[in-house]
Amino acid sequence: MAQEFARIFAETNTIAVVGISEKPGRAGHYVPEYLAGQGYEILGVTPSGHNSLASQSARTLDELGRQVDLVLMFRRSDQVGEHLADILKLDPLPRVVWMQTGIRNDVFARALEARGIEVVSDRCAMVEHRLL
Repeated sequence: MAQEFARIFAETNTIAVVGISEKPGRAGHYVPEYLAGQGYEILGVTPSGHNSLASQSARTLDELGRQVDLVLMFRRSDQVGEHLADILKLDPLPRVVWMQTGIRNDVFARALEARGIEVVSDRCAMVEHRLL
C-alpha cells in the first residue's frame, strides 16, 4: 500500500476537501492544514462556501470550477453518497477519492471505480503521507 500511496501523492497537486472545517481540533481542519503545508493546493467544500485554510472554497465541488486531482472526504459513511453526482460531473474526473479514517461506503466506492476513479477508504491521508 505504501507504494500506491506514494504514487497517489506524487501525482496530486490539487485536493478538494469535502467537509473541511474551521475548527482546529477536527481532522477536517488539521489534515488539510498539514497537506497545505506539504505544498498541495487545498480547495474547500463546505455548506457555508467559506474556509480560511483553502485557497478557494465553494458549497459544492461543481461550484469550484477547477480541475481536482484528489477529493478528500470528511463526511460520515452514510453521507458520502450525497456527493457522487457532483464528483462524476467534474471534468476531468478526479483520479482519486480518499475517504478518511472511519469512512467507508462500498456502494459509493464501486460507483466511482466503475468510472475509473481510484478509491481509498478508511485511511488518514496525513498519516499515510507522513509514513512516506
